[in-house]
Amino acid sequence: MTKYVWLLLAALAAIVFAPAVFAAQAPAAAAAGPNWVALASGFGFAIAVAGCALGQGRATQGACEGLARNPGATASIRFALILGLVFIESLSLYMFAVLFLKVK
Repeated sequence: MTKYVWLLLAALAAIVFAPAVFAAQAPAAAAAGPNWVALASGFGFAIAVAGCALGQGRATQGACEGLARNPGATASIRFALILGLVFIESLSLYMFAVLFLKVK
């Protein structure tokens, strides 16, 4: 229970003090710092691709198990697998497009 209280207090402190930190004016020399949009977009793309890879692996695993249990349902399992893989891959492609639109 004590862990949850400390976690709640830390989250509350972050919520209370974060606006003051982000409202501070940056020095003129720090204005030409790193491109945070490009960095954040790269990390977001890496996370999205990792999630897509895990999803595709789990979908293929489920399809293989389904085919092993019921070989008569091959056509419907194959259709559901391909449709699911298309949707999973489209997420990765959409993230790739957003990466190119945000990073100029």
